[in-house]
Amino acid sequence: MTAHAYKRTALKPDLHSSLTMRGLVFFFCCLVALATCQAARYDLSLNHRKTYEYKYEGEVKFGLGKPNRAKSGARIKCNIKISGESPQAFILQVSDVTFAELNGISGKSDFNQSPKLSQRIAAQLAKPFKFEHSNGHVRQIQAAPDVSETTVNIVRGILSFFHATVKTSPTVYELEEAGIHGVCQSNYATEINKQTNNMNITQVVDIDHCRMKVAMQNGMASAVLDKESKQRGESVISTVQYLYTIQPTEEGGIVKSAYGLERQHFSPFNVKRGSFRMEAKKEMVLIRVSEGGKPANVGQLQNRGDLVHKLVNSDVNIPLVMQDLAEPKAKAVRMIKQLAEDHKNQINRETTEDTLKVYQLLRMLQDRDLDEMWVELARNDEHRRFFLDMIVEINDDRVLKFLKKRFQAKDVSANEAVQALLIAMNHLQPRADLVEKAKEIMNMEFIKSNHHLWPAAVFSFGSLVYKHCAYHSPCPQAAVQPLLDLANEGLRNRNETEMFIALRALGNAGHPSSIKTITNFLPGVAANPVDVSCRVQSAAVQALRLTARRDPHNVQEIALKVFLQKNCAPETSMLAIMVMFNTKPSAALVSTLTAHLEREKDIHLASFAYSYLENIARSKTPDNHYLSIYCSLAVKSLAAKFGRLSYNSRSLQVDMFDDDLLMGTSASINVLGGPTSVLPTEIISKNKYFAIGRIMRLMEFGIRAESLKQLFGPSIPGFKGDFSSSDFQAIYNVLKNWESLPNDKPIISAYSRSSGQEIFFVNIKKDLLEYIKAAVSPSAPKGTPVWAAIELLQKGLSWHWTKPLLTIEARLLQATTLGLPVEIAKYYQTVTGITINAKAAINPPQTQHLGDLLNADISLESEGVMGFTKDFWIFHGINTELFQCGSELKSKAPVELPLKLSAKLNVGKKLLELDIPACKKEFELISVSSNVYAVSRNIGDPESPKRTPMIPDESNSQQQPTPNNWHRKANMCAKSSIYGVGVCVDYEIRRQYFNNEYPLYSILGFTQAAIRVVPAEATKPVEKIHLEVNGNPTSHPMTIRHLYETMRRISKERSQEQSNSASNERETRNSQEIMMDATAPQPVVSIKAIAMSGNQNLEGFDVTLYNPSEGDTLKAQMIVSHVGDAANWKMCVDASAQSPAQSSANLKAKISWGAQCKPYEISVTAAAAQSSASRPTLEAKVQWANVPEEMANYCSSMERYIPGMALLSGFNQTCESNANQEVSASIVSASSDSIDVTIKLPKSSQDAGNVAQHTNCLLYIHDEHHILKRWLCGKIPVDQEFLKYSDQPMWHQPPCHAERRNLQQTQAQGGAGPSAATSWAIDMSKRLTREERIEIVLISGERSNRVIAADFNARHPTRPPISHATVS
Repeated sequence: MTAHAYKRTALKPDLHSSLTMRGLVFFFCCLVALATCQAARYDLSLNHRKTYEYKYEGEVKFGLGKPNRAKSGARIKCNIKISGESPQAFILQVSDVTFAELNGISGKSDFNQSPKLSQRIAAQLAKPFKFEHSNGHVRQIQAAPDVSETTVNIVRGILSFFHATVKTSPTVYELEEAGIHGVCQSNYATEINKQTNNMNITQVVDIDHCRMKVAMQNGMASAVLDKESKQRGESVISTVQYLYTIQPTEEGGIVKSAYGLERQHFSPFNVKRGSFRMEAKKEMVLIRVSEGGKPANVGQLQNRGDLVHKLVNSDVNIPLVMQDLAEPKAKAVRMIKQLAEDHKNQINRETTEDTLKVYQLLRMLQDRDLDEMWVELARNDEHRRFFLDMIVEINDDRVLKFLKKRFQAKDVSANEAVQALLIAMNHLQPRADLVEKAKEIMNMEFIKSNHHLWPAAVFSFGSLVYKHCAYHSPCPQAAVQPLLDLANEGLRNRNETEMFIALRALGNAGHPSSIKTITNFLPGVAANPVDVSCRVQSAAVQALRLTARRDPHNVQEIALKVFLQKNCAPETSMLAIMVMFNTKPSAALVSTLTAHLEREKDIHLASFAYSYLENIARSKTPDNHYLSIYCSLAVKSLAAKFGRLSYNSRSLQVDMFDDDLLMGTSASINVLGGPTSVLPTEIISKNKYFAIGRIMRLMEFGIRAESLKQLFGPSIPGFKGDFSSSDFQAIYNVLKNWESLPNDKPIISAYSRSSGQEIFFVNIKKDLLEYIKAAVSPSAPKGTPVWAAIELLQKGLSWHWTKPLLTIEARLLQATTLGLPVEIAKYYQTVTGITINAKAAINPPQTQHLGDLLNADISLESEGVMGFTKDFWIFHGINTELFQCGSELKSKAPVELPLKLSAKLNVGKKLLELDIPACKKEFELISVSSNVYAVSRNIGDPESPKRTPMIPDESNSQQQPTPNNWHRKANMCAKSSIYGVGVCVDYEIRRQYFNNEYPLYSILGFTQAAIRVVPAEATKPVEKIHLEVNGNPTSHPMTIRHLYETMRRISKERSQEQSNSASNERETRNSQEIMMDATAPQPVVSIKAIAMSGNQNLEGFDVTLYNPSEGDTLKAQMIVSHVGDAANWKMCVDASAQSPAQSSANLKAKISWGAQCKPYEISVTAAAAQSSASRPTLEAKVQWANVPEEMANYCSSMERYIPGMALLSGFNQTCESNANQEVSASIVSASSDSIDVTIKLPKSSQDAGNVAQHTNCLLYIHDEHHILKRWLCGKIPVDQEFLKYSDQPMWHQPPCHAERRNLQQTQAQGGAGPSAATSWAIDMSKRLTREERIEIVLISGERSNRVIAADFNARHPTRPPISHATVS
């Protein structure tokens, strides 16, 4: 390597200086840039020395999210200015406010400004708002005292854009923070734009699972949450997303622009199958940032809390009405008087909705206002009744104060008090302070002194406690303490009435703290020995029914102990089983119960328990999803021992559930009995409804045979079990001894529950029966109640009664990103009315005793009307006192029945006559109408709401109807020329179908249906229609004997004609068996319906019933005759039933009609048989000799669909020639839990083996065959029904028919091979399984056969492909 010497060259002075300066400048710039980078911050901050100006716009829309649909919405635009007062305190000023509404068809309508409401909102927003802001969070919002909470919430929606947690690292993070929706989980994702250095932030808030969510739910406390149903679908789903652009500064990040979007999907069904939609979005853009600026003079301000939305008084803001609430008392008085006038004679369907406006006005009033209204309205019976029925909907302490004053003053009757107290207590808000005030009502002397009012008050208080505990957990024991004290006092004093009432009320309360008290009434469970009646034990067990959900572990332990107690009555153990399964026991507990049942000696208890387990094992409802598995295993274990039990202690339940609808229903009846009496001790029927993830207990009825079962004992002398007249006589002979029953015990008791809450209970004691017997006794003298009622009728009775009742007010309110509350509400109300004017006349007049009426002619003239109108609404939208917008379903169903008639009665002659005036004017009997609207209301113009049908009526529009548009309108009438009256059924339905949104579309669109009674053209002028029921027709003036002889003669003639043909020997034999005896029996009852036409000949129909029973064979015969000039049409019905013997029983019926009961004839036979050598069999057969052509054509058309229906139901088809005029069916027991079914038609047979005995048709259809469900539920338009599928040979006609027909055609043409149609039938049967055929039908829709085949092949890639010919 060569070494080189380097020589340093000196720079020129000027060049050196230049380079030095450049280096310093570069170095300085680097330092500045580094310092700037270190000082720039992205976390949200506001500088109190600067003023920020933004443009803000927020809007919300409601609709279906599809084109050509109506929408409603609201939009607020404004400018905002934020200036600082201190480093953490800022002033918000809002200016240039405009409010606009949207209501109309999507794409054709736009937002229209509402000047009046804009001014009203602007006046509120113009006042300054103060808030604290630090570390990117908004706190301590302050506003003027006169600014409404709704306005503050709108400000919260604006300020929420300045409320976010910004981090530069990591770029994806999640945290829980308080926001406008509550304390919810937020997910952030950040990204810095390298060109602008701005940060883009995406924030998603999970508002469906907030730890503390801003929401208010009313009216659903009695509906139990169903977690398993929630797993199958939701009825409400919401999403919220924010997008921020943050500009960094030294002080912190500035919101340069922000965008928020919230979507909510709601459906009365499952949202995955279509939903109503809310889209709320807001946007804020920075206009300028300026230095300095003096903040506005804020004046006196009040602290309104943080950014979390505050729900305002929801009870006043009823979402379905908008009215000026100034002077509410005067308006309420005026409207109550107007409603009383409107419904004075009959229900006015046009004004029933005004009751909601009255409820809203009443909720605005103060205590003094209510007292003044009572003074004004109480003097008029109509006004008084309406006021008392409507004030109960105030639902807070004001109604309790009002009722307390009335009870203290005793200026309401016991009947008025019961009605008002029952509804008021059940509609109260479940607040702790109201529970305390309700205790005062319950302990009032006025309440305790009435034996009807006292139980109603106690039961209602229990219901209030239950609702209170539903929203407050844990629930304090103090709430239920009065009921605990009442139960303990009754036990201490051995007062069975007090014990019973207290336990029923504790059952309503369902409080876990009551368990210890309830166990004191249960033998074997109580700490100390207890001696109470079985009636009290039953009440104690049932008192645990609602506690079972709140404290399942303790209730399970108690129920199992009661079940294992051998000294308990069997029915008490049965109730314990029912309560135990209310807790949804585990598999281990079900196994424990099963093990004890295997050793159970009481056959009644075992029968009930096994049938109860069977019901749950078959259950399809979500709440029994896992329990049904446990019970099915238990049933298999117990089947060998208990599978054949058929004692009177049993349980029967039928239920169904649909995942698309997210709805279901359940109905059960439980018969509880024991060995001491042939009569069941208790019968309980229950109904449940499953919807929107909750279980709603509908009506429950129970009846208990108290001392009555002692009267019957273990058997009834002379009772054979075939329910013949001798059996009824045997029962009557036992009942005649009722006077021997004890006086101090109920003979029978009954109760009813609604929504799981007991609302009615009655004990029928011996003294009541004695009172009734004395009152209706023929020897009853003047002064008895019946005598007084008759005298009142003779003078003339005029009575009117009207009752409005708000049955359902269920509401869910939630916050939105705009600060406006979104509400889902359901309202259901009924207005019922009865008006009647009646006057009676008695000839000869009664003198001394009631028995004088037995042989007197009693006539009654009445005129009036009874009816009701039901209104139902579902609302989804924004609801404030300023404006409303959203989607609204509105349904109305009025029913009206006129009561104008004349009646005559003679008890001794067993004769009743009714005269109904001829129909001169058309009237509507019942109608149903519904539609879904996009609605908009605002307080600026409350009397002019906007309402647009969600689905427009395209039939009257100029545009081309959409392909999925469906409109049907029909008017069907059946008119009688004899009576001059007709009945018409009208309907009109407009729908638009989308298969991906079934079943939501089934309620969308216009629906109108009505049944009307109309005048008809009569052959003769009709003055009135005369109906007559004669229970002693031997003295009837009509020639009944002649009619009977005619029928017998015709029967003989027909038998002779049939005997001429050897091929009809079987028909002759059957006919002779069914025909009447030679001796005509005496008629039992005769019924006439005659059109009276002045002096002209009568015309109508006469029906005569006979009972020629002999021995063990029950017989019934009926002759229907046309009465009139040259009338010879008759219908003869002959039925007989052989009393069930040990091995067989049969039923026969024959119907013949026409001229002199011929030529048309149908016979029906059914037989059940069982012997030791054969399996139990049930056979039925329908035969016809001759039927009218219309009936034959209809049956032929129905026959074409039977093969397809049979296929869907799992039947196999065989082509064979059976009897030509006969249809038969047989059911044969295949095993202990299955049957074989065979159905024979003239040209084919359908059979199915091993069908489960307990298969429920609806469940079976739901589980596997959605094509039937779609048809039954209206998924296929009515006019198409199964025709859509029946055009295909597979559905329209049995394949064997087409195969046979085409084979004959081919042979006639000289060919040997099958035709194309035959090939199709063979191809279908060979290449497609039953499940595949069903699948093809389900996916068919409106698509072509090629598309269906391609879709099917894509679904089954491993299967050999099918062609479009296979589908066709």
